[in-house]
Amino acid sequence: MIPESFLQELLHRVDIVDLIDGYVPLKKAGANYAACCPFHNEKSPSFTVSPTKQFYHCFGCGAHGTAIRFLMEYSGLGFIDAVKELAGRMGMVVPEEAGRVRHEGPRTAELTEVMGKAAQYYFEQLKHSDKAKEYLKRRGLTGEIALKFRIGYAPDGWQNLQASFPNYDAPELKTAGLVIENDQGRRYDRFRDRVMFPIINQKNEVIAFGGRVIDQGEPKYLNSPETPLFEKGRELFGLPQARQALREKNTVIVVEGYMDVVALAQHGVGNAVATLGTATTATHVQKLLRQVDRIVYCFDGDAAGRKAAWRGLENSLESLADNKSIGFVFLPPEHDPDSYVRELGKEAFERMIDQAMPLSDFLLKELASHCDLTTSEGKSKLVYEAKPLIQRLATPLLRLQLVKRLAEASGFSQQEVERLCDLKPVARAAPARAPRQALSLPRTLLRLVLHRPDFAARLPLHWLPADSTETRALRRLCEQIKRDADLPSSAMLLERLRGGDDEAILQGAAASLLQSPQSEEESEQEFAGALARLEMNWVEQEFRRLQHKAAGGGLDSEEKREFVHLLQERERLRKAGILAGSGD
Repeated sequence: MIPESFLQELLHRVDIVDLIDGYVPLKKAGANYAACCPFHNEKSPSFTVSPTKQFYHCFGCGAHGTAIRFLMEYSGLGFIDAVKELAGRMGMVVPEEAGRVRHEGPRTAELTEVMGKAAQYYFEQLKHSDKAKEYLKRRGLTGEIALKFRIGYAPDGWQNLQASFPNYDAPELKTAGLVIENDQGRRYDRFRDRVMFPIINQKNEVIAFGGRVIDQGEPKYLNSPETPLFEKGRELFGLPQARQALREKNTVIVVEGYMDVVALAQHGVGNAVATLGTATTATHVQKLLRQVDRIVYCFDGDAAGRKAAWRGLENSLESLADNKSIGFVFLPPEHDPDSYVRELGKEAFERMIDQAMPLSDFLLKELASHCDLTTSEGKSKLVYEAKPLIQRLATPLLRLQLVKRLAEASGFSQQEVERLCDLKPVARAAPARAPRQALSLPRTLLRLVLHRPDFAARLPLHWLPADSTETRALRRLCEQIKRDADLPSSAMLLERLRGGDDEAILQGAAASLLQSPQSEEESEQEFAGALARLEMNWVEQEFRRLQHKAAGGGLDSEEKREFVHLLQERERLRKAGILAGSGD
C-alpha cells in the first residue's frame, strides 16, 4: 500500500493544469480551464479543469478525477504505475519502493538504459542492410513508418552486440534478454538476421523486442523472454503509437502480428495493437477498456484464429461493462490484416471492423457449433456449456440479452435458464423521476464540505437526517476528513474515495463546484444557512418524537429535561426567524 500521506504530498505538488495541458491544450475559462474532452468526441468544449480544486470534470461524458485518475484514463496506466509516473515527474520516490531502491531501482534503470542502447544499435544497422530495407519495401513500408515504430535490424552473426556493448559479459545483457549463454558459458546474441520491432511501454521506454525472420525460418517471430522490465501478459505492441487514434476512434483493433500493426498504420489505420506471442489476457482487456469503449479482435478465419478469438472472449467477460463492447472479425483464408488492407484498402478494412460480429453472436454461434440443436441432448448441452460463461459476464444488460437468446435456442423458458444457470433475476428499473430543481440539504452540505474540508469539523453529524444515499456519502466524507492528521485537499478526498459506493454522488458534487465557483465569503454564508436549516430540522424532529412519546405513555426525567430544552430551542429559532411559528 502507498501511504496516504505520500499521495497527499504528491497531489499537493502536482499542478493538474500543467499536467493536462501537456496532453490536451487548455484555454482559460473564467476561474477554470476548458478543452474538448480527450475521452470522447465533441465539437464544443465541455471538459473543465479546476486549478484551485485540482480535479477535472467533463460535463459531456462524465469523466472525472484527479491528476492520478487522468493518467490512468488517458495513458491506460494502472493506479500504481500512474502514481510512479507522477512521482517521477516531481522527483519523488514512492515509499513502498523505498526499501527496494538500493536493490532493484538501479537495476531497473540499468536495464532500461541497456534496452534503449540496443534499440538504437538495431535502428542504425537497418540503414546499412539492403536486405532488410528491401524486405520492408516489399511489405509496402516507408521510412516514416519505420521511424514511428523504431524498426531496426539485427545482423546475422553471433556477437554483433559487442560493437555497442564492449563489456559483452555484463550481467545486464543477459537479464535484459539480449544475449543467451550456452552450457559452456559462451554468450551469443539472441536476435540474429531479423527485422526488429521494439516493444515500448507507456513511458516511451524500450522494454523488449520482437524479431521477425526475413526469409524462411523458424520461429517466424522471436520475442524477448520475460524480464524485470517485461511481462508479456501485460504489454501490447503498438499501444503508445496508437494512443491518438484510439481517442479519435474509441475503438482498438487487436491483431496477431507486429507486421499487421505496422502495415495497418502505414495505410492510415492507426488504432491497432498486437499481443506478444500469447493469447489476449484479462490484463490486456482491462488496459484497453480503460482507453476505449470497443475492442475488435481481428484474426485469421482458420482454427487457430478462432481459438485465439475464443480465448479473447473468455478473458473479456469479467472486464466488460454495459457501455463497453467486444467484436470479432475473421478474415478470408487468403488474407491477414496486412495483405487485406494492402489489396482492398483502408475503407474496406474499416467497414469490416465496423460490421464486426458482436460478442454475444460469436459466443452463441461457437457454442452451438458443438451442439446438435435438433435433439434435446444438444439443447441441454448448449445451456450447460453457456452457464460458466454467462456467470462470469459482468454486464447485467448483456447477460439478460444472452439469457433470452439462450432460451430461444434451447427451448427452455427465460426463467428456467436463469434458474439452471444460477442467475438472480434482473430487477426492473423503476421509472425515472423528474429531476428536482432544488438541492437537498445533505447534497448542499456535501458540496460545501468538498469545497471546504475544514467545514467538516463544524458539522454536527448527529443533526443529519436518517440514512439516505446522500447522507451516507456526507458522513463518509466527514469521517475521512476527521481521520487525517492534516486537512486533506478536495483532490485528495476524491482520490481516496474513488471507486467506492459514493463516487457518483461525489462526482456530481464536484461538478457543481466547477459550474458555480464560490468565494470564501459566499461559502461561509451558505454553510451558516445550511447549518441553521439542519439544526431546525433536527430540533423539530426530536421535539415531535418526544411529543409523540409523551402522548403515548409519558417521559422519564431525562426526557422531560430534553423536552423543555427543545421548547426553549424552538423559541430561540422562532425569534431568529429560522423556525416559523406554530400552534403547538
